[in-house]
Amino acid sequence: MLRSLPLMPRGYRMRLLTFCFTVFFFCSCSVQKTEKGTSFSGPFGKNTAKTELVNVFLGSSGDHGQLSPAASYPFSMMSIGPQTYPTTHMGYEYLAKTFLGFTLNRFEGVGCEGSGGNILLKPFLGKDPKASTLTKVSETAGPGFYQVGFSNQIKAEMTVYKKSGLQRYQFPAGEKGISIDLSHAFVNRFVAEEHSMDGSSVSGWIDSKTTCSAGTYRLYYYLRFRQPVQWSQQGKHQLIATLPTDQKVAEIEIGFSSVDVSYAKASLETGSFEEIKLKTAQDWNQMLGHIQVKGDPEREKLFYSLLYRTLQSPYVVSENDGTYRATDGTRQTSQTQVYNGWSIWDNYKTQLPLLSLVYPDQFRNIASSIANLYRFGKKDYATAHEPSNTVRTEHAIVVLLDAYRKGYPLKVQSICDSLVQEVNKLDYSRPDKTLESSYDAWALSQILAELGQKDLSKRYRQKALEYKTYWNKDFKDLTRPDVDRMSVRGMYQGTVWQYRWSVPFDVKGLIGQTGGKEAFVQQLDEFFGRDLFNRANEPDLQVPTLYNASAEPWKAQALMHKLAVDTVVQHYFNDNSRGIGSYVGPIFKNQPAAYLRTMDDDAGAMSSWFVFAATGVYPAAVGWPVYYLHVPLFEKVAFNWPDGKSFSIEVNDHTAKACYVKEAYLNGEKLTRNWLTHDEITRGGNLTIVASSTPEKTWGVENQWVSKMEATE
Repeated sequence: MLRSLPLMPRGYRMRLLTFCFTVFFFCSCSVQKTEKGTSFSGPFGKNTAKTELVNVFLGSSGDHGQLSPAASYPFSMMSIGPQTYPTTHMGYEYLAKTFLGFTLNRFEGVGCEGSGGNILLKPFLGKDPKASTLTKVSETAGPGFYQVGFSNQIKAEMTVYKKSGLQRYQFPAGEKGISIDLSHAFVNRFVAEEHSMDGSSVSGWIDSKTTCSAGTYRLYYYLRFRQPVQWSQQGKHQLIATLPTDQKVAEIEIGFSSVDVSYAKASLETGSFEEIKLKTAQDWNQMLGHIQVKGDPEREKLFYSLLYRTLQSPYVVSENDGTYRATDGTRQTSQTQVYNGWSIWDNYKTQLPLLSLVYPDQFRNIASSIANLYRFGKKDYATAHEPSNTVRTEHAIVVLLDAYRKGYPLKVQSICDSLVQEVNKLDYSRPDKTLESSYDAWALSQILAELGQKDLSKRYRQKALEYKTYWNKDFKDLTRPDVDRMSVRGMYQGTVWQYRWSVPFDVKGLIGQTGGKEAFVQQLDEFFGRDLFNRANEPDLQVPTLYNASAEPWKAQALMHKLAVDTVVQHYFNDNSRGIGSYVGPIFKNQPAAYLRTMDDDAGAMSSWFVFAATGVYPAAVGWPVYYLHVPLFEKVAFNWPDGKSFSIEVNDHTAKACYVKEAYLNGEKLTRNWLTHDEITRGGNLTIVASSTPEKTWGVENQWVSKMEATE
């Protein structure tokens, strides 16, 4: 029926779409120490180890997330994982049986064919590594560890703690060894290396191109065998460590640093494999325990598997004494931890706001590290002297504004000139860029206002308001034949329909641009009714929540539920295709082929969207400390913070189809507005939501929060 709609008169078409859309929505919709880790004891009582619920193989098959089961540690630049043939972005394909060995780092979930894959280690039997084949027969993994068994009786295990890793190989009797390729990198992005050998150790540095080959990062390493080995050199960058024929176990310690080899060596962990694995599990469990959920057991597993993905990057690149390398290559010191490894264009709407809410101790330093980029010549992509792998940093200014308004201590005054210079050079050459650049200009105007620079703030506010001219030119007319085509008019991985909503800083103005409140809702109805959204990418991630700014917020509640766990129709993909092999089914699945095809997790961007959807809160507009509310996917949710505070959300009348808010109570007081502030949540308390399987159309229409750029702002 929807396919014939373009032949109808537009007014009738809009009324019919609204009716179909209504039917569509009605039809959808203190710390404990244990052997297995550390867990919060929150409002649900003592909780089991969250690490047991995590499926690290989620998203590790084909182009369905670009994730890996590598052994990792929260925000660590080291992740030791398998390299298979054939490979994917992360070096690993779940269905592959042939292994090439194991590499020591990777940037999870990013595009451009992946990034990382430095230092390939391959255990082998006999004298020639190339003649020895590794064929998988068994495999298991969890947060912080990975192990695999091969048909030739070699068994490999690895674990990571902070910037240190330990590999353990078990061999049958006979000739054996481990080959080390220091020039290995994903997509042939190796640049250069220098190394030296001393006894059972090899150390040095490696330069590789970052994601998309935009810049170069340098990795210092120290690799040491715990057992004696005989070294030989097979090529300029290839080494072979031969083991005694009667030796059955080889253990290899690996340390990383962004500063120099001495720090890499100092980072080595000297405990047993089991001790290091246990410490990592404890820390992973503590991090995952910052959010507790109670509900369907299978959904809990999906939730924690995705929450785990939100904590992979950015990376801690400073040392314990505060030493770090800046993005210009200089050696610096800091009194707080310094992070690097950014994918801000991808995750500024979801992952970074999630960290700001749930992980304040880490986010405080993440935000200051973003601000610190401006001191050393920040670029949108990577510099020539990155201290770690990284992707891109567009919209960093929006993240800084968001952090500042949430109360994080940022010295934005000291980088104000650099922020102004960045905004003065913004790109307005394409329709998508005009809206994205306007968002940054608005963020600058708000920062300047916070600093008391009213005249300069007004100038950039006026600059941001020019989005209306661009919007009228490219996004107003929906009768043009190219409005539903991917990447038309030079836009990046999106359509006119998908980018036209990208004015989160002025939704009130956007409503006016569309023709008023009624037209705004009608156009949203058409957008979702015709499945024009693209959940395989980030440009329209926030669009479902726009209904919260309308007289029909119940539609946002239904959409958040549907896009998280129900069947969707997906026409658009990241290979810029539309209508070719359209997908019908759920987006998020707890399996190796987890996401939509071509859908990258993009450094936790997509996983964080699900976490927000599952917990019942979602950022209203990054840059304002406000969250829209909807029904969580669980009966109970609790945010737990290190200072002992907790904010719990309980759902009364929770069922599989009860996706609408009937009533809500904040700390026992009836709540009619559909939003809370960051401060209201983080000071602790309780939110009770009464759920319903039918819309309560009067809830959330009073005292609405709508972003705006009026003169009184």
